[in-house]
Amino acid sequence: MSKSIMVGTTLAVLGLGGLAFGTWQVQQESGPQYAEIVGVEALTRTVETPREVCEDVVVNREVPVEVPVAQSSQAAGSRDPHRIVGTAAGAIVGGLLGNQIGGGSGKKIATVAGAVGGGLAGREVQNRVEARQHAQAAQPQTQIQMQTQSVTERQCQTVVDTHQETEGYEVTWQHGEVIQTSRLDSPPQGDRVLLEEGQPQWQVVVQGDNDA
Repeated sequence: MSKSIMVGTTLAVLGLGGLAFGTWQVQQESGPQYAEIVGVEALTRTVETPREVCEDVVVNREVPVEVPVAQSSQAAGSRDPHRIVGTAAGAIVGGLLGNQIGGGSGKKIATVAGAVGGGLAGREVQNRVEARQHAQAAQPQTQIQMQTQSVTERQCQTVVDTHQETEGYEVTWQHGEVIQTSRLDSPPQGDRVLLEEGQPQWQVVVQGDNDA
């Protein structure tokens, strides 16, 4: 083998080695880039839920009540059991009317007859009046009075329950001097996120120094 061939072979080997080293170095420099997750904050809102609450409550109310009325003892019996007042009044009226009829002895007879008939009529009228009064007195009499009574009432009111509901998460990440935030539906499960063209790929989140 000539000396020129050996030199050419050596240079070729060295060139291939340098190319391989350069390729390895480029691969190292262009490897996957990750941003550090420096903060995670939950975003919440207040949710209000109304509901009805009812309870039985004892209260005092003024209510109308019908009560009996005490009757006078004088209504039990008649003050004129013999109907003297009615008889006398009827006799006087009847006598006066009879006296207007006829003359002489006929006038006297008419006067007596009028007095007798008037007395009977007056007695009958008094009987009817007192019978009606007794019937009214026998009926129970009542009146309306206001009395205080305790009653149970169902009382209801509306109360509002509140609770906090998570709407999402604000995640702060840093790559070099760049600090940005992203909003996610769920918190990241790690402390580093893969970057592609400067944008975080939240489906690739790793923990510590482990690369995806």
